[in-house]
Amino acid sequence: MNETMLCSPRGCDKTSPGHGVRPLQVRVAAATPSKWRDGVVTHLPASGWIGIGLMESDRTIWVWNHADLSSEVTLGTPVAVHALYDMLALGSDRVHVLVAPALPGVDGA
Repeated sequence: MNETMLCSPRGCDKTSPGHGVRPLQVRVAAATPSKWRDGVVTHLPASGWIGIGLMESDRTIWVWNHADLSSEVTLGTPVAVHALYDMLALGSDRVHVLVAPALPGVDGA
């Protein structure tokens, strides 16, 4: 897989976290339902990162995708994050995300 290809309006050829999702990723995430973590969108800074407050704890995790997801989520939107496969569930849609436990200067990091 050529990881140096740029994302284009026609789609994204990258498969690294935060870019395109492979069908196999969707299937393995669906096959491991106990690894989904429910949360609510709590932060939407201009950087493109999305802060998600996890329901199971007081933690906020941060996710990023190369596409602008601001039209898909608003503060308070319920979402789920897969703990193993870096997937974000937005309703029935699945998005491959880069996950960070904290963002410097945003949540005390």
